[in-house]
Amino acid sequence: AVFTLALCAVGAMAQQRPPYGTAINLETAKKLAAAAAAEAKKNSWNVAIAVVDNHGMLVYYEMLDDTQTASAVIAIEKARTSATYRRPTKELEDGIAAGRVAILGLPGATPIDGGLPIVVGGKMIGAVGVSGLRVIADSALEGRRNMVTGANADDFHLRGVDVARDVQVSA
Repeated sequence: AVFTLALCAVGAMAQQRPPYGTAINLETAKKLAAAAAAEAKKNSWNVAIAVVDNHGMLVYYEMLDDTQTASAVIAIEKARTSATYRRPTKELEDGIAAGRVAILGLPGATPIDGGLPIVVGGKMIGAVGVSGLRVIADSALEGRRNMVTGANADDFHLRGVDVARDVQVSA
């Protein structure tokens, strides 16, 4: 009984993750990737963009010209990690930085910033992974939590964004 109670207490302390929704479809994945690619082209970023369904299966992939070869696989793995663990990959990266090196042993985890769940109507429908660029954010956002941000696609927003957790601010 004590063991069961301990397990319940540990489970209660775990952060709630969005429930799974209907998986993202190809049309929506293409729109999301097109918006990300347009932003990357506008800023001369050479990136790879991967969109996976809510269980980490690749739905759409795009790599811009002259993107480093390694980014091809890294973008897919960031998206898969975000989908299968239902969290931004930055959370895992931060966990390692804080000393939780056991995260490195998680199966199928790529604990590198750049993977984000796609949440619509409170349910996770997939994830996106981007590799090949540095994230730069306005320093006025530092410390902000639980924000909603556009995902550069009609009717898509990322909710619960925490700058410290989800965005690596570069100088």
